[in-house]
Amino acid sequence: MRYEFYYHPTVQGRGEFVRLALEEAGADYVDVARKGKAGAAAMFKIINDKRSARPPFAPPFLKAGKLVVAQTANILFYLGPQLKLSPRDEAGRLWAHQLQLSITDLVVEIHDTHHPITSWLYYEEQRPAAKRRTRDFWRYRVPKFLGYFEHILQRNGGRYLVGGRLSYVDLSLFQIIEGLRYAFPKRMKRFEKKVPGLVALHDRVAARPRIKAYMASKRRIPFSQWGIYRYFKELDA
Repeated sequence: MRYEFYYHPTVQGRGEFVRLALEEAGADYVDVARKGKAGAAAMFKIINDKRSARPPFAPPFLKAGKLVVAQTANILFYLGPQLKLSPRDEAGRLWAHQLQLSITDLVVEIHDTHHPITSWLYYEEQRPAAKRRTRDFWRYRVPKFLGYFEHILQRNGGRYLVGGRLSYVDLSLFQIIEGLRYAFPKRMKRFEKKVPGLVALHDRVAARPRIKAYMASKRRIPFSQWGIYRYFKELDA
């Protein structure tokens, strides 16, 4: 099956978690909105289709034949068995989904470091609140979230988070570490010694042939000052 993937064409954002799964599996897919104006128009046509009984609220969403699946964790829950990136048993699939939902919570926390009041204001209009939010994020939230995933990794043998082989959850944790290194290089460098298992997991994922090729290709959208991960010097004290 050829998958059609829909997300914003110039940012990694939440869509990158899905792209990593598709790339690792060598799936046949097209990143529709990156095909110019026609691709973007196709994306919004699906969102605004008043005839659809199940329209997506917003990208990312995936089209597989006539099926349209939205929300990052939900897309990965669907793709996991299709791409052999989740356990075969129901309990294992639900466990992977549960971990992915926790990653979704972490993504919100990361975004809110630079936009703690509202997404409608520029960062410069909420800088004092962003500084306070970032301090609390690194004092309380990063140790809680990454400490939890480090614990789960070690309890599962130290190589993968779910079962005995790579899953989409491992790919998503790779992206979390990549993003935190971009947005908070100094803070992340100091913190990484507390989660050596996750750092090693990141490195193993980065060395996988398809991921390595993807990271070096133009298909990988660079980090920027748009999306989830944004670098502001004053927040990386």
